[in-house]
Amino acid sequence: MNDFWKEFPIIQQQLNETCELIRRQVKIRNKEIETALIELTYSGGKLLRPAFFFLFAQIGDEQKQDQQQLIKIAASIEILHMATLVHDDIIDDSPLRRGAITIQARYGKDIAVYTGDLLFTEFFELLAETMNGSDFLHTNASAMKRLLLGELDQMHTRYKQNMTVFDYLRSVNGKTAELFSLSCLEGAHFGVASAEVQRLAARIGRHIGIAFQVYDDILDYTADEKTLKKPVLEDLAQGVYTLPLIFAMRKAPERFAYYLEKGADITAEQAIETAQLVHELDGVNEAKAFAKRVTEKALTDIQKLPDCLGKEQLTLLTELLLQRSF
Repeated sequence: MNDFWKEFPIIQQQLNETCELIRRQVKIRNKEIETALIELTYSGGKLLRPAFFFLFAQIGDEQKQDQQQLIKIAASIEILHMATLVHDDIIDDSPLRRGAITIQARYGKDIAVYTGDLLFTEFFELLAETMNGSDFLHTNASAMKRLLLGELDQMHTRYKQNMTVFDYLRSVNGKTAELFSLSCLEGAHFGVASAEVQRLAARIGRHIGIAFQVYDDILDYTADEKTLKKPVLEDLAQGVYTLPLIFAMRKAPERFAYYLEKGADITAEQAIETAQLVHELDGVNEAKAFAKRVTEKALTDIQKLPDCLGKEQLTLLTELLLQRSF
């Protein structure tokens, strides 16, 4: 785990325990794949989803909490996220993830598909252990469905030259915001917080998830490969047209037509020229302003939570996400 959580020692300890549980969960006969999954767990991801889960649990009633149950649910959230990353890398043919060679690039797409599927089974196994008889079994199944539908929405709109903000947000609400919302909601629920806190948690998580994805998409146009730890302009090359490009295209669609009509045949040089146009037409700045507005909605709702350390740290973490470089 990186140093991101050094200012949050309680969360850092809980995340360490979560990673250790994941390491035990992914023990399989195929040691190469097991090693690859452990590397993915510890390879520098921020573990934001389980972190938000624990922060919202802090707002609940610690005397009524089952700490081992919380660790297992946090692990289930991160394992589901890992499964989607493995499958995303297959779809995008990505060579790198968090600066490391992806499972699909190292072992091939067949093994990567089964590895992602294995993680889904581990996710459901942890749910069965922690939520048997709970309505949250259905909540998780519904969230997973919306997550996958978000990915399908993104695939459906690849290379769509008249891509709209609505198209983009429909995909982001599923593929990214859904899991953030679930993480916050489950933290509040299994942390034994009030119904009002749970309602706020789900909404805060959704806004944080949307803002997080917008910033992620901005970095594709502003960061270098070394900082980003994956290829830059990868989305553009794959026909995934994100908010900076959408905002820029609305101003001068004719200036992008030459590049976007090439579809999958766009060259690296042409992708760079397209990115320069995005900057020139203020697409990046407009996307930043959009993400800031959504983040402020989350911060406004966070202020409605009961006063406690978890609330303070939620505020700090949400503001930190505005400043990230990868």
